[in-house]
Amino acid sequence: MREWIPVSTSPKGRLVLAAAREFGSRPFDDVTVADLARAADVTTGALYHHFDGKLGIYAFVRTDVERRVLDRMEGAAAALPGGSASARIGAAMAVGFDFATRAGFAWMLAEPPIGDEPDAIAGALGELCAPPSAELGAMLAAAWRAAVGAVARGGDPATVREALSRLTAG
Repeated sequence: MREWIPVSTSPKGRLVLAAAREFGSRPFDDVTVADLARAADVTTGALYHHFDGKLGIYAFVRTDVERRVLDRMEGAAAALPGGSASARIGAAMAVGFDFATRAGFAWMLAEPPIGDEPDAIAGALGELCAPPSAELGAMLAAAWRAAVGAVARGGDPATVREALSRLTAG
């Protein structure tokens, strides 16, 4: 369970909301501490106070966004209890793709986690395989991230989603 829930009017809450927007719409390396502070209408000192820097706020926001994506992916797979592994994986990937691209999180989720954080999306997709496979989960997550990244770079979401759906067509 999360220790803190953002209150959007607090400096920390404004930083979290600004970071979700900034990291979702631009590559990590293109976002600066000054950009985040300006977007949240706080000082850079506030960012360092609450998150110890750019990587700290990125990790916080990334964990929250991934949890939201995983909740949707897991729900889509669970909605097909008698379905094949391929159908469950396809549903999870499609729903996760739709959410990530429509909610504005494409840039953030196009790359694997930074640092030594486990890849939760790869883990979830690997568990849907029959039999479960960490290796196949990693490959599926890489394909899913490539699709999300294609949209982040300006690709047509419908065309990219169609290509993603062919990957898991049974």
